[in-house]
Amino acid sequence: MDSTGARSVLRRFSDAWFAAAKRRRDGDLSARFPRRRRGLVPVRWYHGTFTLNGRRLRIPTAKGSPAFWLRLARDLPYPSEQVRAVTLLCERGRLSLDVSAEVPVATYPAGEGPDPSRVAGVDLGVIHPYAVAGPAGEGLLVSGRAVRAEHRMHLADSKARRRAVARRAPKPGQRGSRRWRQHRRRARLVEGRHRRRVRQAQHEAAATVVSWAVRRRVGVLHVGDPRGVLDIAAGRRHNLRLRQWQIGRLLQILTDKATLAGITVRLVDERGTSSTCPVCHRRVPKPRGRSLSCPHCQFSGHRDLVAAASIATRSPGGGPTTPAAVALPEVVTHRRAGRHLPGAGRSRRDPRRPALTARGSVGPRRPAPPHSWGVARSKGEDPQRPPETR
Repeated sequence: MDSTGARSVLRRFSDAWFAAAKRRRDGDLSARFPRRRRGLVPVRWYHGTFTLNGRRLRIPTAKGSPAFWLRLARDLPYPSEQVRAVTLLCERGRLSLDVSAEVPVATYPAGEGPDPSRVAGVDLGVIHPYAVAGPAGEGLLVSGRAVRAEHRMHLADSKARRRAVARRAPKPGQRGSRRWRQHRRRARLVEGRHRRRVRQAQHEAAATVVSWAVRRRVGVLHVGDPRGVLDIAAGRRHNLRLRQWQIGRLLQILTDKATLAGITVRLVDERGTSSTCPVCHRRVPKPRGRSLSCPHCQFSGHRDLVAAASIATRSPGGGPTTPAAVALPEVVTHRRAGRHLPGAGRSRRDPRRPALTARGSVGPRRPAPPHSWGVARSKGEDPQRPPETR
């Protein structure tokens, strides 16, 4: 390793140490210092220290050592002159290359770019990763049921694998066998594949929101920040759902893509937006489904779109008050994220859950025969099959 790579390792360790020290000074005693011994750590090289030639990357090494050439699996999405840094890391048993590039902000013809006076509200959720309420009574719902099903099926598969190998698992302090190492390698590969699938679906959902906003010339996105719910202990099941939600990553992905498109993202307080009626401004009991119904003024609407419309009227740093006038979407566009996931289709609500069929069923039912076939039939003859013509 050359001095540039070694310096990047020390800088990463120093940043992690001082960040943990700052959190502990602020009262967060759960923060831990980076004292764990690691076999593989990320190494970064900056512009001017590496050479990129198509799918081949030359990484500098120590003086007197041969040059290290790394062959990439596919072409980079950026020109080589825009690449500013590369990071070599091992993620879930796979050697990966993280590329940082300088990408210019999109430019538009006069009168066709994002308008700062047009504001849209974005509500984050589990069922719908992004629910957007824009100007002119338009809305967008991005369904994330396929992503939730991927999390659910991956958890079931992980439990089944652990039960299968529980007997031959090594005891604490005991060295594992070759079979156990193969099992651990397979588990890391499956875990990495699951993370990549979910990450791709999150990028697809954010790209859908940004493209929808660009077509409607939305210049500002008010995004509700729900990260306060992570500090509330709600049981192990619900806490797992919140961790799988990955709120910070959804916010970061949406912010990056919106910035490249020339759209400003502002975080606002989203407290009470999903449980407050936008008409009479009174608290509404938590609905069971996705529809919000007010028992006081008989208002009814989609719960996530109502929250997004209320978020659009709030200002950054303001309190959890809802203004008097809230424009609700009248034309809603529905999109789905995660079509690349296994089993995802157009008609299945939960794409990875098997279809429910009756026990002993012979298949789908066929329509009843017309009355012209007659009533009298011999024993053992199928009543849904038409008589043979002679």
